[in-house]
Amino acid sequence: MRRALGRLARNRGALAALAVLALVALACLVGPLLTGHDPGRIYPDLVRTAPSLRPHPRPEAIAPAVERLAFRMRVTAEAIRVEDGILRVTLSAPAPINERALSYLPRSDLFGPTTVVARDAEGRRLSVEAPVRRLYFPLGTDVLGRDLLSRSLVAGRISLLIGLVATGVALLIGVTYGAVAGYAGGRVDAVMMRFVDVLYALPFVFFVIMLLVFFRAGLGLILIAIGAVEWLDMARITRAQTLSLRNRDFVRAAEALGLSAAAILRRHIVPNTLGPVTVAATLLVPRVILLESFLSFLGLGVQEPATSWGALIAEGSRAIESAPWMLAAPAGFLVAILVALNVLGDGLADALDPRLSAGR
Repeated sequence: MRRALGRLARNRGALAALAVLALVALACLVGPLLTGHDPGRIYPDLVRTAPSLRPHPRPEAIAPAVERLAFRMRVTAEAIRVEDGILRVTLSAPAPINERALSYLPRSDLFGPTTVVARDAEGRRLSVEAPVRRLYFPLGTDVLGRDLLSRSLVAGRISLLIGLVATGVALLIGVTYGAVAGYAGGRVDAVMMRFVDVLYALPFVFFVIMLLVFFRAGLGLILIAIGAVEWLDMARITRAQTLSLRNRDFVRAAEALGLSAAAILRRHIVPNTLGPVTVAATLLVPRVILLESFLSFLGLGVQEPATSWGALIAEGSRAIESAPWMLAAPAGFLVAILVALNVLGDGLADALDPRLSAGR
């Protein structure tokens, strides 16, 4: 294991992939707390805002925004100006203005709390001030005005969680099932592997649709569907390794010493299959994430208010002509994770290759 870790440490591509995975996972974990936006918060005046590092609202957009808010308040906005980040505007109306209507300004998320600095005797004309907020959307906003960076990072939590949990379930079931089948051999092996073949023949999408008849679509359904299918490959890999190990001298010696089948599997068979299994697991995580994205794209996966990269990609595909950044943002995160996992899997395959270990 030390030699394998040394070879992995000399593989720059694998180290770069590991760094990308760590950075994306850390960003998904703590990033939403640092963006300044709640993932579910809607900015009605900033719908489909293009990605930019400039703050919003833009100077040229302040006057139209104030006029729209004034129309809702049933007043007329006059002498609109911004000085030192403070909005100053005069509001007039044929009848006395109810000051409670001024709450429209801070409610828009573009301006802070309003202050009345002057009024006429009849209350038909008010001079008000309000601070102009500075909102940043590096990846833009969606069709409802929600920050795409925050939503992509929160969606990454769901996608990575599904990838890791489903892979863990596949490892637990597949390694146990394959090791038992390979070590038992004979009719037990034949019956167990025919059951695997039957599950292979079941179309995955049909299986998910069948589950939807009995369960509600959501995160739990995805974990059940993916976990029920993805362990099959792991079982075959482990069985093949076990068949090559069960006639080795150290296994025969353990049998001669009277160790039980469970102890031999636990202490001798399973530990010697971890090399290929570890490589397969790193390649299984991106496949699980792609499956989740596929199900969410079809509307069979994660449901609102929760979201995932697949769900965001589905939303972005529907608005690709008017807002292409809605597709580019979550797709960029997904591609980065998939490429990094595949590169890391290749690096682990090279590091754990027994022929390389024998050569050294």
